Amino acid sequence: MASWVAVLSVVWVSIVIAWAWRVLNWVWLRPKKLERSLREQGLTGNSYKLLFGDTKESSMMLDQAQSKPIKLSTSHDIAPRVMPFVHQTVNTYGKNSFVWMGPIPKVNIMNPEDLKEIFNKDQNFRRPSANPMIDLLAQGLSAFEDGKWAKHRKIIHPAFHLEKLKGMLPTFYQSCSEMINEWERLVSKEGSCELDVWPCLQTLSADMISRAAFGSSYQEGRKIFQLLREQEKFYTTAIQSVYIPGSRFLPTKQNKRMKKIYEEISVLLKGIINKREEAMKLGEASKHDLLGILMESNLKEIREHGNDRNTGMSLEDVIEECKLFYLAGQETTSVLLVWAMVLLSQNQNWQARAREEVLQVFESNPPTYDTLSHLKVVSIFT
Repeated sequence: MASWVAVLSVVWVSIVIAWAWRVLNWVWLRPKKLERSLREQGLTGNSYKLLFGDTKESSMMLDQAQSKPIKLSTSHDIAPRVMPFVHQTVNTYGKNSFVWMGPIPKVNIMNPEDLKEIFNKDQNFRRPSANPMIDLLAQGLSAFEDGKWAKHRKIIHPAFHLEKLKGMLPTFYQSCSEMINEWERLVSKEGSCELDVWPCLQTLSADMISRAAFGSSYQEGRKIFQLLREQEKFYTTAIQSVYIPGSRFLPTKQNKRMKKIYEEISVLLKGIINKREEAMKLGEASKHDLLGILMESNLKEIREHGNDRNTGMSLEDVIEECKLFYLAGQETTSVLLVWAMVLLSQNQNWQARAREEVLQVFESNPPTYDTLSHLKVVSIFT
């Protein structure tokens, strides 16, 4: 009996020592080794601080920067507001520097020659291990490399063919018309009104993407987008703090909500995809929205390889690509639109020229792809 106790004690002590060594290596030894290596290669930055690195200072500077309104006189100097800590680091240490996201260094490379080498030797510069929390947000093409990236890109590429994009123009016009009609209704009702266009443009871009992605199922698409936007806020909060390995499995309120949102989105997307698959089996024509084009292209890829489903995308792959399409398109589009409006308000001579051009080119007719090409002044802002 005593021998068994001794053996178990030795095993337990060994486990504790091994665990303690891994923690020590993760939180101190490996970061310091990486820091020495980076400095030997000519990169500079703050010295590593135990566990937190630059995270606390970075979060504090970001909160401080975003608590103040942008000064219109310096509105083009956007870096100090969006990435204040990185901006400070580059000014202090130079274009090739690093910051600490917890115990992980994040390298900033701004020297054109160094960037050229990285892009030309991508096989030597692999994607870093992402925060596991991103798995609950979206995967898709942006997360893949090598063969899987090539396969997904081949299947997705037809959805972004110029002729397909031309066919989506009436959808975009419908969404814009609904927003403008609502603005006109508010003005006619009140005579004049103050309007916060930012949420309107967020809704507009979400509506356009929902229609372009899911066609007649865009109402379901709106629900998916609302859930994704909530998920994105959780993820943004998570990446601004130190990720402790395994912490995503803890039953915290945030972790449970993120998992719940992930499951809800999957159920909604599976429902839309299954309906579309059933329609395709019944011989209905493929829709010209993103999902229809994606499923048609995926089916074609599978048939070309003897109906081997391993050559195409799985249901989960299609779901992740749809989620990525939302995330990549919605915020960028709405930000571009609102920033264009800010610039036009600051340069009212250009605003007048843009308005005159639109009225002259379109008159009272809906836009077409050919007439859009006649816009010269407006193209400057887009």
